[in-house]
Amino acid sequence: MEIVSIENVNYKYPTSEDNVLKNLSLSLEEGKVYAFIGENGGGKSTICNLIKGFIPHIYNGELEGDITIYGKNLYESKLSDFVQPIGYVSQNPFSQITGSTETVFEEIAFGLENLGVEEQEIKKKIIEVINLFGIQDLLTKNPSALSGGQKQRVAIASIYVMEPDLFILDEPTSQLDPVGTLEIFSIVSLLKSKGKTVVIVENKIELVAEYADEILLVKNGSIIDKGSPHELLSKKTTEENGAFLPQYTHLSLQLQKRGYQINKIPVLENEAIEMIENIKGGY
Repeated sequence: MEIVSIENVNYKYPTSEDNVLKNLSLSLEEGKVYAFIGENGGGKSTICNLIKGFIPHIYNGELEGDITIYGKNLYESKLSDFVQPIGYVSQNPFSQITGSTETVFEEIAFGLENLGVEEQEIKKKIIEVINLFGIQDLLTKNPSALSGGQKQRVAIASIYVMEPDLFILDEPTSQLDPVGTLEIFSIVSLLKSKGKTVVIVENKIELVAEYADEILLVKNGSIIDKGSPHELLSKKTTEENGAFLPQYTHLSLQLQKRGYQINKIPVLENEAIEMIENIKGGY
């Protein structure tokens, strides 16, 4: 089922001279993991702001085009219409914490309390989410004292507990170490297993290749290419247009230059291992 439809959208921030989004069109279906990749400043975060409804309801500016989010015309809707169905996590884990709570339990409860959920139901939901996310050991800790990776996990848990259907993760691992990064992507896998739709902006391309169902290449405010990880990340044009390619893809391209026959360009580690074993078997 289509949950987001964006057609021929142009957008300019109030302080911009030129359009940040240009003739943008995209469609998102329920239950898939979508990854936006491409050059910095290409418009990826602006697309996230549009899907969440921050544009035009917070950032204003000049917006034109057809936009439907969960069956609602964006222009005729209010930002509050998208609070429950869409959860948003930014790249800065330190800005995700409210700063008004003393424990992780209270932090996760914060949104539910604002929605007027009864106390017993709040406790039930929190117990479910902490077990699901494996953060039982953080429950009594002060959110401000957590590491960056822990804060991101708590931030996503705080959103998950309100039961949105679409999660927007805008460079959620940009300030995290490798351990924290893997924890966030394990949550992406969890969200997908629960039937959630995920939009993620991410530069760690090996993980994008592993977890995304569809990748969209963004450049100069437009989506210039899209496809499965294998379709998009095995093409030289993807890198030429400002995105990274997996190290396994680079390896295969270098081997091809040296005369080795590569039947399938790998984008995942296990595929690269298989490729090398096939090369060994042929010599």
